[in-house]
Amino acid sequence: MAETPSPRVNQSLHAQTQAVLHDALVIALPDLQSCCRDPWTVIGSAAAWLVGAEVVVVDLDVLTSVRDAETLIEHWQANRVGDYVPAGADRFRSHFARFAFSALPVEVMGGLEVFGTHGWEPLQIDQTITVDFADLAIPVPMIAEQIRVLKIFGRPKDLQRVTLLESIKGSKPC
Repeated sequence: MAETPSPRVNQSLHAQTQAVLHDALVIALPDLQSCCRDPWTVIGSAAAWLVGAEVVVVDLDVLTSVRDAETLIEHWQANRVGDYVPAGADRFRSHFARFAFSALPVEVMGGLEVFGTHGWEPLQIDQTITVDFADLAIPVPMIAEQIRVLKIFGRPKDLQRVTLLESIKGSKPC
C-alpha cells in the first residue's frame, strides 16, 4: 500500500521545485523576452505547477514559433545538450532543443505538432494568462487550456496532470 507523503515532505518538494524553477526562469526569461518576436508560453509540468497543481517539475518546456526557436537555439548554443533526443518522436515533432543552464533543463519546442486522428496538426494555445512567480511574469496556458492540451498529448503522465488540474480548476481564477 502506497504511503501518502507527509505535509513536511510536500513542503520540502514544493520549496525545492520553487528554487530550481526560479533558477531556470531567471536565466531563461530575459532571453525569451528579448529574442522572441512571437508569443511564447511555458507548457508541461512547469505550467501546471505555476497554476497550483502539485506536480513534479522535471524541465521547463517553452512553446515558441519556429523562427523564435531558431533564434534561441543560436543564442543559447553554448548550453545546448547536443545528444538529447526527446521521447515520443512518433507522436510529437518540433524545432526542438534542450539546454542546460541550471538543475532544471530548458526545452524549446518551436512549431510543435502532435500526431492525431487527422495526421500532424500544429499545437495552438488559445488562452494564456500571466503568472507572477517570484516577481517574474510567466505566460502559461489557462487551466482549461492546459487540460485541453494534455488530453491531446494523451500520455499517462499527461492524463495524471489532467486529473490534478481538474481538481484545482474551480478554486483558481484561471
